[in-house]
Amino acid sequence: MLRVTRLLGLLSLIVSTLALVPRAVSAEMVEVDLALVLAVDVSYSMDPDEQELQRQGFVEAFRSAVVQDAIRRGALGRIAVVYVEWSSADDQKVVVPWMVIDGGEGAGEFSERLAQAPTRRGMRTSVSGAIHFSMGLLEQSRVKPVRRVIDISGDGANNQGRPVTLARDDALREGITINGLPIMLKPLGPFDIPDLDHYYRDCVIGGPGAFMVPVREREQFVQAVKAKIMREIAMGEPNPVEPLVRRTQSDPERPNCMAGEQLMRDRFGN
Repeated sequence: MLRVTRLLGLLSLIVSTLALVPRAVSAEMVEVDLALVLAVDVSYSMDPDEQELQRQGFVEAFRSAVVQDAIRRGALGRIAVVYVEWSSADDQKVVVPWMVIDGGEGAGEFSERLAQAPTRRGMRTSVSGAIHFSMGLLEQSRVKPVRRVIDISGDGANNQGRPVTLARDDALREGITINGLPIMLKPLGPFDIPDLDHYYRDCVIGGPGAFMVPVREREQFVQAVKAKIMREIAMGEPNPVEPLVRRTQSDPERPNCMAGEQLMRDRFGN
């Protein structure tokens, strides 16, 4: 009886000790071709119908057989995706948490969860806050990606939080690519800047293969989102298509990357 008691005590000690030993994280992580953060603007500058159009674009993209086939054609045949809504520097919300998608079933579940989630709106526009939050999500993804991408969509310039270029450069130092979907559907308002696509090009996007897809017409929104998702997936294929927008040295005017902050200072004096 004493021997059995000692044996049970020894086994208990072994189990307790093993519980304290860190697990091999790499053995737990799922390898994926791409870890993709979809970070979408829900600030008040986005009208409810624009928000619905934006949401529907991503829903339809993942329902698309073309996108699902592109996922399966990757080297590993799967990607990880999370959907985030953002507005001010301290307002970011995960709408659909990280999901590993390896084909139609997973993509369908992701799009359905996104379609069922309620929409919301928030104050101010902090692209830098969205980038910083997205970087944290990539660290917490529990996957091992070949590539890491933050996909920023929005209709305005950064006007709160850190300068957007500082947040962008932080991401680039970590090997993260930032792509953009600048939305330019309405006449300019008091807090809007002209040529938002130029602002995104020079102040927001960056990293290996970075690109953007400007949206100027409502009719092209869903197709633009689908094209962008396709390109983000296809960048891992041997011969990706050429970038849709490139940086050039010949542009006569470069955008002011503090333009959004300047508009707020001019209006409110802070």
